[in-house]
Amino acid sequence: MANKHLPMGIIRQILQLKTYGHSNRRISSELGIGRNTVNHYLKRLLGENRTAAEMLTKDDETLHMLIKGSTETYSKERQRLLGLYDLFPQFERELGRTGMTRMILWERYCREHSVDLSYGRFCTHYSRWKKRKGSSMHMEHLPGDKLFVDFTGKHLYLTDRNSGELLPVEVFVAVLGASQYTYVEAVPSQGLEDFVHVMTGALEFFGGTPKAIVPDNLRAAVKRAHRYEPLINDSFADFASHYGTVILPTRAYKPRDKALVEGAVKIVYSRIFVPLSDRCFFDITELNTAIKEHLVRYNSIGFRGRDHSRRILFEEVEKGHLGPLPGTRYHLKRFSMSRTHKNSHVWLKADKHYYSVPYRYIGERMKLAYTRQAVEIYHAHERIAVHPREKGAHGYTTDAKHLPPTHRYVMEWHPDRFLGWASKIGPATKKVIARILDKKLHPEQGYRSCMGILSLAKKVGDERLEGACLRAVHYGNYNYRTIRNILDHGLEAIPLEDNKGQQGTQLSIEHRNVRGKDYYS
Repeated sequence: MANKHLPMGIIRQILQLKTYGHSNRRISSELGIGRNTVNHYLKRLLGENRTAAEMLTKDDETLHMLIKGSTETYSKERQRLLGLYDLFPQFERELGRTGMTRMILWERYCREHSVDLSYGRFCTHYSRWKKRKGSSMHMEHLPGDKLFVDFTGKHLYLTDRNSGELLPVEVFVAVLGASQYTYVEAVPSQGLEDFVHVMTGALEFFGGTPKAIVPDNLRAAVKRAHRYEPLINDSFADFASHYGTVILPTRAYKPRDKALVEGAVKIVYSRIFVPLSDRCFFDITELNTAIKEHLVRYNSIGFRGRDHSRRILFEEVEKGHLGPLPGTRYHLKRFSMSRTHKNSHVWLKADKHYYSVPYRYIGERMKLAYTRQAVEIYHAHERIAVHPREKGAHGYTTDAKHLPPTHRYVMEWHPDRFLGWASKIGPATKKVIARILDKKLHPEQGYRSCMGILSLAKKVGDERLEGACLRAVHYGNYNYRTIRNILDHGLEAIPLEDNKGQQGTQLSIEHRNVRGKDYYS
C-alpha cells in the first residue's frame, strides 16, 4: 500500500461511484477493494473540502501528486510519527490507570503537539508498535479483570527417601492479565481438592480477587466444555461464589484464549524448572519453598525493552483493582442429588446416612452440599436445612421440626416418658409398663403397647386402669389385650382373693361360646 498504488483507472472509478453518493463500504464491495484502501484514497483526494466531481476533472499527474503528497510533507509526517512511537511506552503504562483510554491519550497528544492526526490512525500506529515490539506485555487486559490459570504440561519431581524413586507432581500457574504478575505452586494432582487448594493459595498470594477466573478446560473446573455455555463443576462454581468472582473457561481449540498463561508457562520452564532440575526434594513443602524463592526473582525481572517488572506493574496498576478477600477461607464442598423419602429424610450416598428436611418437600429432588463439618440441603437454590455431618452408616440425623405433627409425636416416645406417665396413675400401672419395655425385642413394639395401655385412662379413668393393672400383675400377664379384657368385663372391681385360684393361672371368664368342663364328660 505504501509503495504500490492502485491503477489510475480504478482510482477514477472510486471517484465516480462517490459522485453517485455511494458509501465507502459500498464502493469497496462493488470494486472488490479493501475498505481501508478506499478510505485512504478518498481521504487524500477529497481533503481540504474538495469534491469527487472536481477531482474527476483533474489529469492523472495531479491526482497522483495529491495521493502521494510532496517530499517535504512526507518527511515532516515521518518525523512526527517517529516522535509518536517514542511516546508509546509511556502511553502503555498510563493505560493501566483507572479510567484512562486511548481516546484520552490521543486527544492529549494532538493538543500538546498541535498535530492533526485522526483517532483511527493513532490506534493503528499504536497496534503496529505493540506488534513490532513482539512482547506479550501490553495492556490489553483491564487491571483486576481476569486471572488466567493452568497446569504446566511438564512435571517437577519428588524423590522417595527409601527407594530413590522419582515421583511426579503437577505444577500450577496463575497469571493476572494486566500486570502478568505470576503465582506458581506444586501439588500432588490436578484433582478437585488440589485444584481448589492452589486456587485459594493464588488468591491469597495476590491479596485479592479478580472479576473473572479463566481456566483451561480442566476436569476439576469444567464438567463439559462448550463454546457458548460450558458446564462448570459445582464445587468450583461454589468456590467462585465464595470469593465473589466468575468462571470464564477458554474455548476449546482456541489457543489465543489462553495465550497469556501459556506464554507464562514457557517462561516458568526456563526461570523455575531449569534451576530446580538438578536439586533433590523429598517432600512437596520443601519443593514449594524453592519455587517461591525463584518466583520472587521471576516477578522482579524487568520486561525486555521496558523499565518495569511484573511486580512493579502489579503494585502500581493492578493491585488496587482486585476485589477484597472474604473473611473466611473457602472449605471445599461436594454435591449430590437425592429425592426426599416419605419419612421426610434425604439420603447422602457418600456417608450412607439420612438427613431430615421439612415434610412439605416429600417427593421433591434436593441438592446436598457437604463439607467435612456440615451438610446443607437446597431446593430450587433455596437452603432449607443444615445439619452437622454424621458418617454413621444407615443412621438418621433428624430435626423434629421437619416432621409432620403425627410423626413428631411418635418421635417424642421414650421409656422415661412412659414410665413417668404410668407412675402418675399408680404403682401397678408403672410395673406393667416397665415389664413391657423390658421384654420387647424392638423398642417401638414396646412403645405401641405402652401407648395403648396408658390411653385407656382417658376412657375408664386412672383408678379403673390401676385396678386392671394390679390384676394383670397378679396373674403375670403384661399386655394390652389382658388389661383391655379385664376392663371390658369389669373384673378390676372384683377382689383378688375371690378369683385368685393358683398363682399364675389365667382368668376364668363366663361366655356363651366357652363350652366348659361338663361338655367333655
